[in-house]
Amino acid sequence: MGLIIVAIGSIILPQLVWGAEFGYQFVFMNAIAVGFVLFALIETFGPLSGSHFNPAVTIALLVSKEITPKKAAAYIVAQICGALVGIFLLNIIFYDTTQALYFVSDIDRSSIYILISEFLCTFMLVAVIFGCVRGTSNKTSLAVGLFVGGMIITTSSTMFANPAVDIARIFTNAACGINPMSAVYFIIADILGAVCAAVLFNWLYPLKLKEGEKCEPFDCSTCQSTPEQTVTRKLEDGEKCEPFDCSTCQNTPEQKATRKLDDDEKCDPFDCSRRDNK
Repeated sequence: MGLIIVAIGSIILPQLVWGAEFGYQFVFMNAIAVGFVLFALIETFGPLSGSHFNPAVTIALLVSKEITPKKAAAYIVAQICGALVGIFLLNIIFYDTTQALYFVSDIDRSSIYILISEFLCTFMLVAVIFGCVRGTSNKTSLAVGLFVGGMIITTSSTMFANPAVDIARIFTNAACGINPMSAVYFIIADILGAVCAAVLFNWLYPLKLKEGEKCEPFDCSTCQSTPEQTVTRKLEDGEKCEPFDCSTCQNTPEQKATRKLDDDEKCDPFDCSRRDNK
């Protein structure tokens, strides 16, 4: 919801409210706003849900078997609903100017070259996320925010790269809108880009530990739910295992993360609170 408000609102404000002539400055405003807010949202919601704002990224995690189909479906439904609520709230916010709560964009973006751009944007977005998370970077949110902002001002599609955003942009009369048929093409390009990136980076950054390899204390992506693959730092006297601190999780019943994995549920590398060392 918040991502929709900033992505579309940063175009509505200068174009429809200020009445400025559409130009490069709109794209710069959009890139800065989206990059900054995305960074803040990932920092805020990362510990809760892994910052699942994007159905394409969720599908990529499903392909790499880091999330169950049931949970992926729940996330995607929530993402699309949030996007629709976001665009509705945005139309309310700017009602004094637009004088309508419902629009259907007529902007055609079905050019094959724009679709290739969208495929590449989503592919590279998933690549950045997989590379940062599995490479144990502590600046993933910053990297994603900077990447998205940079791609907005350097690609022909201005990087939608999010099927939920594609859907929401149908219902705006701003210059960042997209007509329904073009949105379908964008969604297909986004999903294909995400799946291709997931396959490649699942190979480049495998989750499973190699034989004889130990789990690094600050590498959540390699922590598995087996005794021989637990982290290595011993707890100090009186210290308890924090659910979001893999470095303190030990292989003893009293010193494990707090939530037991459900049947057939796998350890999510984005959610340290789910680690169970049984």
